[in-house]
Amino acid sequence: MVTIAETYHVPVLLKESVDGLNIQPDGIYVDVTFGGGGHSKEILSRLGKKGHLYSFDQDADAEKNIVNDDRFTFVRSNFRYIENWMQYYGVEHIDGLLADLGVSSHHFDDETRGFSFRFDAPLDMRMNNRAGKTAADVLNDYTEEQLADVFYLYGELKDARRIARTIVKTRQQGRIETTGQLLQVLGIDVDNPNGQWKKDMAKIYQALRIEVNHEMDALREMLKGATHLLRKGGRLSVITYHSLEDRIVKNVMKAGNAEGKVEQDFFGRFQSPLKPVSNRVTVPSEQEQTENPRSRSAKLRIAEKM
Repeated sequence: MVTIAETYHVPVLLKESVDGLNIQPDGIYVDVTFGGGGHSKEILSRLGKKGHLYSFDQDADAEKNIVNDDRFTFVRSNFRYIENWMQYYGVEHIDGLLADLGVSSHHFDDETRGFSFRFDAPLDMRMNNRAGKTAADVLNDYTEEQLADVFYLYGELKDARRIARTIVKTRQQGRIETTGQLLQVLGIDVDNPNGQWKKDMAKIYQALRIEVNHEMDALREMLKGATHLLRKGGRLSVITYHSLEDRIVKNVMKAGNAEGKVEQDFFGRFQSPLKPVSNRVTVPSEQEQTENPRSRSAKLRIAEKM
């Protein structure tokens, strides 16, 4: 029996992330990760009649959650194209942008999408199911060196080369198309009480998902676009879930670029278009982590345009 998610997504750090935007009732705001619409609805509840919210999502399933509100515009697109879309809508500057970079519970719990190794399902993992390559394509078509790089860079797996070598050797006997086949290739016993295999599979799945959806490139482009679009005093509120994306967000907020290269003027003063509102990251309360275990790895960072 195919399992399909009933609840799309529980918004993480809802109050804290929207509070961080310091909403102006007549302002223009962007939620680049619409999903179940939780953060968007909270932003709309704080806007006046002249305010407006643009929300992005490339997943067709998210359209089921669209809000019926004259102050709301849904953009079905990858958030990396935010500057192009704002130009299309005639928007020169925005007052704030929110991004919840976590994968929706909907994706993890929908067997048909292939985001979770809990189900023996096709290895898809595309956020936009109209897009090109799937996780199966990556596993079957990449060279051993390319696979090793994906697992090492995006999964931070120390034995990335061994895993890549095993996959390349085994796929000569036939394509690897499902979660069950991948578990078998890697010699994983799902009945083993030792939970280490789950941690390793989570890293492998993270790496494949990032590669399939070009997540790091999209994040860099979105943050660059957001920095350009924000008016002085505008806020950037971003929730991350793993060290790779958190590092990029932290660098952009402190140095103005994904690499973290701090530029200085003639007098040695730091030059950055953004300034962190706080040097401390915000994490979910114990209560929220208990009620929504998937929030445990969340980190919220907020910055203001200088």
